[in-house]
Amino acid sequence: MSDEEITVSDHPDPSLDVSPADALTRVRLDVCYDGTDFSGWAVQPGRRTVQRVLQEALATVLRLPSVALTVAGRTDAGVHATGQVAHLDLPVPVWSEARGRLVRRLGGILPRDVRVSAVREVPDAFDARFGALWRRYEYRICDAEGGVDPLRRRQVLAWPRPLDVSAMAAAAARLVGLHDFVAFCRVRPDTTTIRTLEHFDVARNGSEIVCTVQADAFCRSMVRSLVGALLAVGEGRRPVEWPAGLFANENRSDDIAVAPAHGLTLIEVGYPADEELAVRARQTRTKRV
Repeated sequence: MSDEEITVSDHPDPSLDVSPADALTRVRLDVCYDGTDFSGWAVQPGRRTVQRVLQEALATVLRLPSVALTVAGRTDAGVHATGQVAHLDLPVPVWSEARGRLVRRLGGILPRDVRVSAVREVPDAFDARFGALWRRYEYRICDAEGGVDPLRRRQVLAWPRPLDVSAMAAAAARLVGLHDFVAFCRVRPDTTTIRTLEHFDVARNGSEIVCTVQADAFCRSMVRSLVGALLAVGEGRRPVEWPAGLFANENRSDDIAVAPAHGLTLIEVGYPADEELAVRARQTRTKRV
């Protein structure tokens, strides 16, 4: 998965002399979804995606020809989210009319596998993608003898063999820091694979193993590749040092089995204080574009 931009609307310069009818308000949406039946976030011809469904619902509720969302993290097919963030720009009169009831109206029209939990006006400098300080994901695995809880089967990977959580945690700790993660990424042209992995923790929680990873941003398939490498360690097929040793690769590693999508959930996206938003967005654009 990656946080490639889907659509970036040119927000007007506040210094320009615009009429109230032309002025825009930037609005943040907090979004959650069950990714099972979606072909990922981004619009794709002929495919059901979160972005397509959400934009169509917004356009209907707001009585607009179309809307364009910018998202914090573009999730792959089958990946879930409880803490996705997006933004869009709305004409001031449209926002003024809709703001008090937009969440409820969207709840009445959206399908059951996607919800908007909150909407609020944000400063013009807020950018869901470029303004983010970090993204946090969880990957859940169940290695219980009897298999995964049937009620959790869409969010938890069932693993048929016992896993050594201590070894997985030790391997994860060696991956933290600023590195070139090209071995773990499906590389897009003209994009960087250098990322800062801030936290990578592995812990057992009842019958589930939870891998929690936080970084400034992630490349496509990076989290699932990291988890796939840890699974090899947890089974004893690879030593604890092996995942970090892949930093020496100059290309994507063919030795990593990418973990299935359904165990992965985008949990939270962090942003700076309002007065620091513009600086953060400029820094990120310089680094990645």
